[in-house]
Amino acid sequence: MIGYYLIAGIMFIVSLYVSNKLKSKFKNYSKMHLQNGMSGKEIAEKMLRDNGIYDVKVISTPGMLSDHYNPSKKTVNLSEGVYSQRNAAAAAVAAHECGHAVQHAKSYSWLKMRSALVPVVSVASNLSQWVILAGLVLLYTSTLGPTIFFIGIVLFGLGTLFSFITLPVEYDASNRALAWLETENMLTRQEHDAAQDSLKWAARTYVVAALGSLATLLYFVGIFMGSRD
Repeated sequence: MIGYYLIAGIMFIVSLYVSNKLKSKFKNYSKMHLQNGMSGKEIAEKMLRDNGIYDVKVISTPGMLSDHYNPSKKTVNLSEGVYSQRNAAAAAVAAHECGHAVQHAKSYSWLKMRSALVPVVSVASNLSQWVILAGLVLLYTSTLGPTIFFIGIVLFGLGTLFSFITLPVEYDASNRALAWLETENMLTRQEHDAAQDSLKWAARTYVVAALGSLATLLYFVGIFMGSRD
């Protein structure tokens, strides 16, 4: 298990760096007040209207960077620091979450695939660690060990697949947001650059998570293949 802890340690450090960098960027760009004077809520509502979406509500949700789009309830959930604030960071997040709403309205294939996997991955993620642990314990002591371990790897693999499918969904939402902000002249050049930088670092958190999951999956596969020699 030394290899597992090594991978986990490396990915933790990288993830911590990216997370701290993201928080630093948002803190910095939260001081850049928008010349148009619009709040995150107002920007979100305008983007939805401009894209012909009238059945999605923009609501406030507790927490920091807890912003998300809920396709089942059709709500753009903006954190308290985004919903009422009037700065470049808030504009970036609000537009990004509306990017997901636009994806939903246009039946974006990657979003549909991701949404279809949510219930399966939710169950698989909860079970995988326990099944893998049981498989590791029994791997060399029981004939059922390799089978149980393999099932655990498959369950973990579903989570890895989900993390990679999330990448094009997140990047596309950011691209839609930035394109709209620029086309509609919502931000000044400096504000737009700040919004773009904010979303770049937000996207990197998903990249790190996906790579960490893949590295761990390959490690487990390596153990499984070695046990068959």
